[in-house]
Order: sequence, then C-alpha cells, then structure tokens
Amino acid sequence: MSSQTVLGFDYGTKSIGIAIGQSLTGSANPLLSIKAVDGIPKWEEIGMLIEEWRPDLVVVGLPLNMDGSEQEMTQRAKKFANRINGRFGVKVETQDERLTTADAKTRLFEMGGYKALTKGQVDAMSAVLIVESYFESLY
Repeated sequence: MSSQTVLGFDYGTKSIGIAIGQSLTGSANPLLSIKAVDGIPKWEEIGMLIEEWRPDLVVVGLPLNMDGSEQEMTQRAKKFANRINGRFGVKVETQDERLTTADAKTRLFEMGGYKALTKGQVDAMSAVLIVESYFESLY
C-alpha cells in the first residue's frame, strides 16, 4: 500500500481543527484551527491548505451520540464534508469521533499542563486523533 497524505478536520460551529497525517506512519500532527461563523469556514483558508498539502484524502470527524445515533452536529459535519468534496474535488471520508475531544485534552495536558489547553490546540489535537483513528480503522 502506498503512503497516503490525509488532511483531517475536527468540525465545529465556531472553530475547525485541522491536522495532517501519513498512512505510512499511521500518525498525524496538528496544523492549526480556523475560525468558523455558525459552522461556515472561510473556504479560501481550506483551499490554501488543500493546495499546500495536496492530500490524497480528507477525513472529517463525525460527531455521534455515545450510543452511535446521529445528532444535529452529525448532519452539519456531513454537509461540511460534502462541501469540501464538491468545492475542491478531493476524496472525503468521515470518521466516528466519539471521545476525541476528551482524549485530545488528556494528551495536551500530558504534554504541557493547563497552558496547552487552548481551544485552538484542543481542536487541532482532536483532528490528529480523528486522522489516527481513521488509520487504525484500516487495519
């Protein structure tokens, strides 16, 4: 299997965390978080990231309830994923993201204490976990 570059998004209505991953290593790194207004990002910012990283695949975290059922945010994240596909012509998958925010906070806290827990860093680390859990689901 050849190495794939994967751009991951942790979709939110106010902030969208973004990470870049490599299927070869099965790991990802946080890039940044971009602001969204009621779930709408500045599409040109996403366009610039896609241009810069040229991902083989985009993975968008899918927020589900703990029992696996869908919620309002599930639909919004799916719509966001469809828009990325439609606007930029890249392949898009969704990945169950239950518990990623809690995991992200734990990981950041271990790395840097409370100072590391800024909203933007939590969102970007959540995107890392979404990409990594996507890679794990392939094997």
